[in-house]
Amino acid sequence: MAYGAAPLFQDVSFTVSEGDRIGLIGPNGSGKSTLLGILAGHIHADGGDVAIRKHTKLSYVKQDSRFAPGDSIRSVIGQALQRAAVPQAEQEARLAETLGRTGFEDFEAEAAKLSGGWQKRLAIAEALVQHPDILLLDEPTNHLDLAGIEWLEALLENAAFACVVVSHDRYFLENVATEMAELNRAYPDGILRVHGNYSTFLEKKEEYLHAQAKHQEALENRVRTEIEWLRRGPKARATKAKARINQANEMISELADLNARTRTATAQIDFSATDRKTKRLIELDQIGYAIGGRTLFDGLDFAVTAGIRVGLVGPNGSGKTTLLRLLRGEISPRTGEIRRADFLRVVYFDQTRELDPELTLRRALAPESDSVVYQDRVVHVASWAARFLFTGEQLNQPLSRLSGGERARVLIAQLMLQPADVLLLDEPTNDLDIPTLEILEESLLEYRGALVLVTHDRYMLDRISTVVLGLDGQGGASTFADYSQWEAWQARREQPTRVARQERNAGSPREAASFPGKKKLSYLEAREFATIEQRIAEAEKLLQEKRAAFDDPAIVSDAARLIDANAELEQAQKIVDELYTRWAELTEKSS
Repeated sequence: MAYGAAPLFQDVSFTVSEGDRIGLIGPNGSGKSTLLGILAGHIHADGGDVAIRKHTKLSYVKQDSRFAPGDSIRSVIGQALQRAAVPQAEQEARLAETLGRTGFEDFEAEAAKLSGGWQKRLAIAEALVQHPDILLLDEPTNHLDLAGIEWLEALLENAAFACVVVSHDRYFLENVATEMAELNRAYPDGILRVHGNYSTFLEKKEEYLHAQAKHQEALENRVRTEIEWLRRGPKARATKAKARINQANEMISELADLNARTRTATAQIDFSATDRKTKRLIELDQIGYAIGGRTLFDGLDFAVTAGIRVGLVGPNGSGKTTLLRLLRGEISPRTGEIRRADFLRVVYFDQTRELDPELTLRRALAPESDSVVYQDRVVHVASWAARFLFTGEQLNQPLSRLSGGERARVLIAQLMLQPADVLLLDEPTNDLDIPTLEILEESLLEYRGALVLVTHDRYMLDRISTVVLGLDGQGGASTFADYSQWEAWQARREQPTRVARQERNAGSPREAASFPGKKKLSYLEAREFATIEQRIAEAEKLLQEKRAAFDDPAIVSDAARLIDANAELEQAQKIVDELYTRWAELTEKSS
């Protein structure tokens, strides 16, 4: 497939077999979505063939899920059933079963007014209801919340159909994929496919690239020898000399191709922090906010301090973006008070990525002239564009021609020109390829200012955040040491509901208790389990007190008191971690 003179990819061979769960990755612009569209039959390739077994049904979920205004959830699924020619007598049962599996309760809700995450769920339900043999998914985790991603993982792991998933979510690929394929011109066949999950793929890719580098080195040495021989002017009339000349030309051509394929570039991302010495930048004191009569959070106390990296998590609609807007000062809380340091500089990355589509890349990167000022240095727009992997030919293109990942890089380039005390990032990872994600992570780890990050990329959350602030969607909020603690807290809150559901399904509590193979707690473990939640609450309260004491400006200049406060904070954190670990063990044993 080619757009213009340069081929997107060529001579790519790709097979999907029964039961395959193929994770498809590759750099932005390598053609992953195009390849998926070719497999789905929505795009016609310039060359080659797509052979599909007779009667095979394919369903395709595009990257952006859009529904017509006025269409209800029921009508969207009903139209999909009609397209699949499902008999009328089966339609209602299949509709209810599919929407139930995907978590919908109100079938009459308007599809276009759903949140991005629920629109993505509906698009997946629309594909599933057709009972496909192959499901093609393009960036399905982009708008799903963490619970939605885990739901999709469970769905795909237990599915009878084959699937091909374009994704940059590394944990998702690790949990779901049984095959991995990378579309990249660095490979001779344009694609590298490995049996196994993402970790296995990384190991095999490293082995392959190492072997390719050794071959390239050996080829360079041989070509150097042949060029020296050619310079001596061998007589081409001799049969042996003619054969050697042909072989030398073939090696030179192979080396040129290898050099062109393996020449890679990476985006250069480096956010600028100010030199502010203030410790406490933003303080939330008993903050409350509600939308349409629904409380998002209430009585929220939190402090954004210098150097803190906050991972903000919660289900769709829990108020994560609203909290970022409050931190930014764009809106005011219904109750409570927000105190900000004087002359605070806040930089915000908007998940909607609103850019003027008619604006050229040149003007988006350098609005005032043909240069920008970055870290007190004047940089020409062409050099600035190259830093984010844009070519000189793209500078005069409108932004409407850019991919989602390229638009994300434009926004990151704009943010990097603004020194910040606090960096607010709302879903910066959507559409970014894995190499760019890794560079973004390195930049955020080196950033000296405060960071509040909303992302559904669990790998980035684990790697970046020093504290996790979790919103439960019902007005509550708590802080955690890491994402795994947040998951454990969520599971604990859901446990009573899950137990009640199991008892209803089993018929009675007595029947559920007698289920074969059920683990039981010992007498001492049962007593421990009965009190552990109270002990966790007390330990978390103590941790908050120790954290507040450590942040007290009065001890900053007293080295001895600062060391003692740090030791007490670490001990309090250790106790909380140990209690959560023990709680998880007892919960698993009792469930």
